[in-house]
Amino acid sequence: MTTYGEEDQNRSIGPLGHLKITYLGPVSPHWELTSSLGTKELINEFSFKIMARLNFLPPHDPQFKRNRERIIKDAERERIVLEWDLGYDESEEQQISTR
Repeated sequence: MTTYGEEDQNRSIGPLGHLKITYLGPVSPHWELTSSLGTKELINEFSFKIMARLNFLPPHDPQFKRNRERIIKDAERERIVLEWDLGYDESEEQQISTR
């Protein structure tokens, strides 16, 4: 008999929610969060955590990258799928920063 860890069980169940995080521009509020899946309570609680990390941070701020990684890890734990729309192609930015 094979025993599965809690992490393996969570993967087989699927996501509990979905959030799209959109950068609105340099004028506050910078971020908009929209949900297409999940209970209102789950999404509201997670949205509060996200806004606490992103409030007043545009994507070009050095702190944004650290906070984004923390948000991604939190979403994995909560089984929430994230979609980011920063208004530009992120692969181009990575190529420019490695030069």
